[in-house]
Amino acid sequence: MTQKPYYETMYILRPDIPEEEVDTHLKKYSGILTDAGAEILDNQMRGKRRLAYPIAKHKEGIYVQLSHNGDGQHVGVLEKAMRISEDVIRYLTVKQNGPLPTPRVVQNSETKSDDKSEGKVDKSSEKVEAKEEKKEEKKVKAKEEKKEEKKVEAKEEKAVEAKEEKKEEEKE
Repeated sequence: MTQKPYYETMYILRPDIPEEEVDTHLKKYSGILTDAGAEILDNQMRGKRRLAYPIAKHKEGIYVQLSHNGDGQHVGVLEKAMRISEDVIRYLTVKQNGPLPTPRVVQNSETKSDDKSEGKVDKSSEKVEAKEEKKEEKKVKAKEEKKEEKKVEAKEEKAVEAKEEKKEEEKE
């Protein structure tokens, strides 16, 4: 038995968008797909993450994953809408041939998640953020040490120059 392919679209929104506007984008692109005859399988906001490289002078972005099913014509409609939008800085649609993703249950922010896999994702992202913070701290310390070394070298050079001037004065 072959499984019907589905599509996953990952898009990145500008990081300076208010949270209410992010929700309107989620609804907007889901609506575009349903109007084009596609079926929404899952729509997940992955949160604000650091980008691998700056895009349009942004170092962070709000990641959103959208799983949908349809005849393939709807992908062009969706990507055109994303291309036109100034709030979407990157997007990518991939055709998947595996099993359909299990729909994620949307929980209120007040309730805690009992799903262990989500906890692992959160912990791993926290570890990555902690490592990045440590790298930044090391870079700052290295810069400060270089500045101190330059100051010491400059003082030593001035002292050597002063000694040479004194020797020249004594000879005269």
